[in-house]
Amino acid sequence: MATNGDFHMATDDEVPVKIALDGRRQDGLMEASPGLSSEPTPSPRLVAAWLLVGHLPTEQVPLWAAHWLADGLDGEALRALAGLHGDDPHDVRDLLPAALAEVGVVLPETGNATATVAFREASIEVLYRWVAETFLAGRAGPRWVVDKVYEVVANNNYEEASMAGPMGALWLIYDEWDMGWGRGSKALVRDITAACEAQANR
Repeated sequence: MATNGDFHMATDDEVPVKIALDGRRQDGLMEASPGLSSEPTPSPRLVAAWLLVGHLPTEQVPLWAAHWLADGLDGEALRALAGLHGDDPHDVRDLLPAALAEVGVVLPETGNATATVAFREASIEVLYRWVAETFLAGRAGPRWVVDKVYEVVANNNYEEASMAGPMGALWLIYDEWDMGWGRGSKALVRDITAACEAQANR
């Protein structure tokens, strides 16, 4: 049985299984989303990507803003954002663009279609890289990867950019996995791992 960070790696007949050092068994197919509250503080650029093309957990944004302040970033909107409770997503979303601009991440202006498309495509790359690195670091399972890719593709109305690159094609696994047709779970996990490695090395 191999060791990978905080986990021992074992295999069932088909499904890779993670057995945490504290004895918890985590099925690689069913592992839930990592707890972002225990993850490293995301960068402002990653948060901007979530805002535009993913699912932004607005309740955690004020805490991240506080961490950015502690790291030496500053700005009036950033300080106001850090002072929010996070229970009102509208308040968070209202302040976030100005706070991001203060730390060097400027969202495209409304009405500038060319800049918006370019920023969205770059944001998809940023988000997919985060998904890949989170998986490869052992903080999430392969099924979580598929769910996040599908979320990005659906949130972007199945635009070509969201389905491109090493990660984009993984959204097709969503139905294959749930319906039980096609490749077995071992092959699916192998393909997901290969896609994440390719994305992380881009």
